[in-house]
Amino acid sequence: MTRHDPRGTIIIHDDIPRRIPQIGDMTLADFPAELGLFPLDEALLLPQGRLPLNVFEPRYIALVEDALAGNRLIGMIQPRPLDGMDGSPLDDAQDADMDDGYSTTPPLYNIGCIGRITAMTERTDGTYAITLTGIARFRLLRETEMRRGYRVARIDASSFVSDLTDAGDDIPFDREGLLNALHDFCEAQGVSTQWDALRQMDDAALLVTLPMICPFGTAPRQMMLEAPTPAARAQILRNLLDGAGHEPDEGASPS
Repeated sequence: MTRHDPRGTIIIHDDIPRRIPQIGDMTLADFPAELGLFPLDEALLLPQGRLPLNVFEPRYIALVEDALAGNRLIGMIQPRPLDGMDGSPLDDAQDADMDDGYSTTPPLYNIGCIGRITAMTERTDGTYAITLTGIARFRLLRETEMRRGYRVARIDASSFVSDLTDAGDDIPFDREGLLNALHDFCEAQGVSTQWDALRQMDDAALLVTLPMICPFGTAPRQMMLEAPTPAARAQILRNLLDGAGHEPDEGASPS
């Protein structure tokens, strides 16, 4: 195809196919049967959410390099806490060296979220700052052989095909009640937040953002990840906020 401007004729190639689809065009067929895993305690990635990560451990640098060379997909998943582990939440900064704190191959929950690298900065020391955008949840079927030091698993996302569609704004939940519960929680915990930004979010964005930023531990985050609908996630979050963030029994609900 040719187009013209005042300087002459410019040839523009509009028909060059993309090597990987745009996020909004992704289907189940775009997910690989095997996926590199990033086990990280108390890190919640939800579909349509964005999770910043500092990556500096060699095995996860290798994972990022391999993802960038391929489909840019990484499987975020939480390790299962062992009996007797401290369940207190981590700081806000997600630290890629702290995937478990008790083992290099801890047991994992059965449900994680496929994330796509949508931003990346390589530092002069060879480490990375990346942002993962959540695409869809997946079920871990079984782990395979480790690859360049990181864990790999066969996955199935077919149960979560609804994650690939926009949730929209018609979500049946008590928005004002949830925000009021968040306000009371923040006051009790001494936590600050950007209220103007939260109140301007639509319902779908709010129910992705709040679960990811609230300072809850492993089991509550997993329960919100596994919630079947955004409305169910909102109810779990409301219960957690009303309960001052007390964690449920680790074996109560998450897979």
